Amino acid sequence: MKVTLDNLYRIDDETKLKGIASVIIDDCFKVSGIKIIDGKNGLFLQMPYTKLKDGSSRDIAYPINSETRKLFNDVILTEYNK
Repeated sequence: MKVTLDNLYRIDDETKLKGIASVIIDDCFKVSGIKIIDGKNGLFLQMPYTKLKDGSSRDIAYPINSETRKLFNDVILTEYNK
């Protein structure tokens, strides 16, 4: 699988939200709204989600295995750290 960074918007303020990214998978599928969050153990990715009427949330798109999650992390966070 090929994951390419499409867009990275940096947020340079005092909040935990540090950026928002979009990636393209295999030159045919785009995932937007991936948030870069500064957590207590460092940066991590929060995949796109929607809020439900009952107040809970549900992921819209997300990696289903650790190999794919690592690929997303490598592509997005490597560019963010440049």
